[in-house]
Amino acid sequence: MITSPAFAGKRYAVLGLARSGLATVDALLASGAEVVAWDDREEARAKILPQRGRGTAQSAVEGYVPSDSATPLHHTADGPPPPLGEDQLSLADPLEIDLAGFDAIIVTPGLPLNKHPIAARANAANVPVIGDIELFAQARASLPAHKVVGITGTNGKSTTTALIHHIVKSAGIPTTLGGNIGLPILGQEPLPAGGVYVLELSSYQIDLTYSLDCDVAVLLNITPDHLDRYDGFAGYAASKARLFAMQSGDHMAVIASEDEETRKIAASIGQRLVEVASSNITDQSRWPTLQGPHNAQNAAVAIAAAHALGIGADVIEQGLRTYPGLPHRTERIRERNGVLFVNDSKATNPASSYFALASYPAIHWILGGLPKGDNLDECAPMFDHVRAAYTIGEAGPMFARLLRAAGKPVTESETLPRAVNDAAAAARAGEVVLLSPACASFDQFKDYEARGDAFRAAVEALA
Repeated sequence: MITSPAFAGKRYAVLGLARSGLATVDALLASGAEVVAWDDREEARAKILPQRGRGTAQSAVEGYVPSDSATPLHHTADGPPPPLGEDQLSLADPLEIDLAGFDAIIVTPGLPLNKHPIAARANAANVPVIGDIELFAQARASLPAHKVVGITGTNGKSTTTALIHHIVKSAGIPTTLGGNIGLPILGQEPLPAGGVYVLELSSYQIDLTYSLDCDVAVLLNITPDHLDRYDGFAGYAASKARLFAMQSGDHMAVIASEDEETRKIAASIGQRLVEVASSNITDQSRWPTLQGPHNAQNAAVAIAAAHALGIGADVIEQGLRTYPGLPHRTERIRERNGVLFVNDSKATNPASSYFALASYPAIHWILGGLPKGDNLDECAPMFDHVRAAYTIGEAGPMFARLLRAAGKPVTESETLPRAVNDAAAAARAGEVVLLSPACASFDQFKDYEARGDAFRAAVEALA
């Protein structure tokens, strides 16, 4: 894990004990800090205990009574000495204890600071509210010499982050993924000298970060999103801009200036700006997992970021050719009798499905699920790529009606396995069977990953 002497002797509260919260607790304890941890979910509070071997800590949770002081999770008289740092961990709700003397409160990015009372309470106590990315930023001075690439934007962050990581790895440079993708950054082993940390950064994570000076900062695009957390669209865009405001004057900013907000940010950067656009990419045929106009933008910024890291053109091209793609995002499953089967289960709304439809010229489209609207208007410009459609789930009848009105052949398959069989029977060599549901999954599956896994299983079961 990543530790730092900068945390030793300090006192932190960690609010939220999912994966990143647990990694934060471990890293702080191992660094010699005192930690008060809390999660509103009882099962999450209980989970923090047996993983660390505290013989009497479970009773501390079961008997927890909110008070002005935290409940210690280790009683040295009841058993063997705790592992290093564990006697520095207590369990208490930061909303119910005195925050005076705390150095910071670390919260999960999903916590809505514009609504949650911890923000006002911390402000009253003059205690900063930060995230694990800010702790990583503070730990950087004690790590072996390295570089950080930070990637943000509304769409395409995960693909671009994974692609840059793959190119860096292809160059033989030690690298790791973190932030909004992969394992929590504090839970990973520090890279050796010369390594590159590649971080996907949501606006929520940037909001909780104040000193992350990225060697290369990347912005893909800005479209309206998460507006319940911000003072309008301008507030959301300003959050993205903060990634560049934290940079030193000699560090590179790679921006795909293809919308009004990204152009505004690009105009404020100055000479360190590397401006790119999807139009920079004229041939994607060599990169099988990077098809479609959205991936042209992803590739353009990844190429520019890799150049900024000093990686040569031949290695970058090799990385683009061999990039395996991410699960459930236009993921190539298999070819069968010349037909390609593609899993784009992550497309949970029509705007997302548009990009998958734009990626292939002849598609047998499987769509449906729990609808987020009553139309497919955002997909309509790509209807000429659809050879036939196969509808499933709650939205199936509505989508069937809309597509028939647009002149498309439709089979109301109802279930995903039946849709795979129906599409496989109709598709011909050179065509694509695409799962891109344009819907949430919750009518038939627990999440989009389960839906994508079911698609894969159905495709692999084909004779």
